[in-house]
Amino acid sequence: MDEFIPSLQPLRKTSGSAWWFACSGTRVVVKTDGAALAIPLAESPEALGLHISGRQYLGTLNGYPSFAAALADKDQIPSGLELKDLRTLFSHLGEVSFAVAERSVHLTHWDKTSQYCSQCGHSLRFRESERAKECPNCGRLDFPRLSPAIIVAIEREGKLLLARAARFVEPFYSVLAGFVEPGESLEEAVHREVKEEVGISVKDVRYFGSQPWPFPDSLMIGFTATYAGGEIQIDGQEIVEAGWFDAESFPLIPGTISIARRLIDWFVSEKTQK
Repeated sequence: MDEFIPSLQPLRKTSGSAWWFACSGTRVVVKTDGAALAIPLAESPEALGLHISGRQYLGTLNGYPSFAAALADKDQIPSGLELKDLRTLFSHLGEVSFAVAERSVHLTHWDKTSQYCSQCGHSLRFRESERAKECPNCGRLDFPRLSPAIIVAIEREGKLLLARAARFVEPFYSVLAGFVEPGESLEEAVHREVKEEVGISVKDVRYFGSQPWPFPDSLMIGFTATYAGGEIQIDGQEIVEAGWFDAESFPLIPGTISIARRLIDWFVSEKTQK
């Protein structure tokens, strides 16, 4: 069983092999061995032939130190290694290693986009006592950004509401989702987003689960709900198609990596058991 123990600082001086989660945007360097992909284990990025512009200690993974590292040159990847988009690694890495890869993508993005103080413009430095950066000039703290978003599966008489968003590259359908606004609860965000995107009302809003989604910094909070009234009226901007589907007539839906698929699979499971 894989085990990850998060930590800000190594308990002892790190020497010897470590896991290197080297990132460029949402892509991660993996070691290739035929069809198998794995996070490289080495003494340093340089030992792997990688050039990095920064590193952050993450904790220990299966007893070895692990680091998030930002690639300085994404075009120079040595033989035996490849840059793979995080989404494609879900079925190749174990659940724990994939979660650490998600954390690495999130933190390297934060480091890249938080170089200077937004209050006085001074260069920021990492804070040793917590996962944050601090400004040595004015003392302002900068924490890794988390953007909470709700995602909800809505049921009506044995059917599930699925919608196609304009932003989807592929023509697949999914459950509704949207970012939480300042001053509102998660449940209020569910009601507002559903009303804005498809014009209906919901009830029986219940918490389902959550998932970090580092594209680049979201935290998805999942809910289930029941149709309460109204007719579907898409906004035509974010949502371009929407409808009620039973489990036997689903259109193209998201892959298993996402909480959206977990919500859809929950619906199918619930209908199968009844």
